[in-house]
Amino acid sequence: MLIPRKPTPDLSLDLHGGGTFTLSKETSQRGTLLCFYRGLHCPICATYLGELAKLVPEFEARGVGVVAISCDTAERARGMADKLASPLRVAYGLPLAEAKDWGLYLSTSRGKTSTGLDEPALFAEPGLFMTGPNRALYFGSVQTMPFVRPHFPELLKMLDHAIAKNYPARGEYVGPV
Repeated sequence: MLIPRKPTPDLSLDLHGGGTFTLSKETSQRGTLLCFYRGLHCPICATYLGELAKLVPEFEARGVGVVAISCDTAERARGMADKLASPLRVAYGLPLAEAKDWGLYLSTSRGKTSTGLDEPALFAEPGLFMTGPNRALYFGSVQTMPFVRPHFPELLKMLDHAIAKNYPARGEYVGPV
């Protein structure tokens, strides 16, 4: 289980368009927003990432880098990036074991989706995390299904409040109860 204020696992994944996303090498002042998505086969993910893509400049203005991550292949990541046609970085090839390290739920294929694309045999369900510049977990949300995800405008408001009040990450207690 990931613990707020403690380092998250490092990630090093290929990026659509070239290069590598390595979480420990991110240089954003306030950290990184990591949006794990189900893959090209998910129409809800495409809509969600489209909303995020429009707000990338808002996050960057607050000192937060943004990346979308999936277990997809390079070809499928290219398909998602083409749908988005935006500055959103799209990382791919997340190993399932690393998805589990982040606390993401895994699902098995149900065949073709409403978009006519096959789901992979196994893939990660959505998760949204924000880390500080030292990889420490600040915010985390995971879903067992593609529905009911955090809203990015609300996250921006939370970020503004956290910056103004120097609000710490919460949920860090791991002692006896």
